[in-house]
Amino acid sequence: MSKRNILSLSAAILASGLLLSTGARAADPVAVVNGEPISQQTYERYLKYRSQQQQGQSGEIDREALINELVNRQLLLQEAKKQNLDQNPDVAFRIQQLQADALIQALIQKEAQNKPISDSELKKEYDQRVSSSDAREFKASHILLESEDEARAVIKELDSGADFADLAKNKSTGPTADKGGDLGWFNANQMVPPFSQAVAKMDKGTYSKTPVKTQFGWHVIKLEDERAVNPPDFEEVKDQLRSMKSSQLIQQYVIQLRENADVEIK
Repeated sequence: MSKRNILSLSAAILASGLLLSTGARAADPVAVVNGEPISQQTYERYLKYRSQQQQGQSGEIDREALINELVNRQLLLQEAKKQNLDQNPDVAFRIQQLQADALIQALIQKEAQNKPISDSELKKEYDQRVSSSDAREFKASHILLESEDEARAVIKELDSGADFADLAKNKSTGPTADKGGDLGWFNANQMVPPFSQAVAKMDKGTYSKTPVKTQFGWHVIKLEDERAVNPPDFEEVKDQLRSMKSSQLIQQYVIQLRENADVEIK
């Protein structure tokens, strides 16, 4: 069984145990397992829990099947306690962490509900990103060399009329050498910043007159072509933006908690 499945089962057993203990004295149990009742309240809460887990999946949850699932879980929980597994330090730690995860998630959900993100906020974020992004794609080739002197020597050969693709095949140390240095189409985010910045300043059909240094070496770049790229529609990325904004709000909340806390790291 994978670690994820073990944690899921532990969480389920923990949830079942908590629910069973809180509802043990309720009237009209849906089942009794070795004298321990499973209350209607436990069933309803577990039904809600399972429904959330299966969100997006087709089909309703069968009542009888769910009760049998609760019975099996209770049997497993009773046997685990009988074998004193709840006293095992590793198991106790996992349960502690699962409880902590549940509480943290509840807090995050509460904060998200208290600070809802409106569509107008998301649209503002979208407009800012679109206006500040370089909505272009580039088609370029490059010759990668180990030293600046080698790169300058290649530029001199190009100035004298040498063919860029031939030089790339004969002198480039990059993986695209056999293709004449052809990198195909790419956007600025797909390349390391010095490379992208150099390409963005070039005119179509020209090559770099000075070597471009990156962590991979020294580049001589030729811009073959460029084209405009339409950004995705707001509706297409709205959910992604909402998730991003939610993460930012949580990060700010954690920063605020740390600022107001007495934290000593040793």
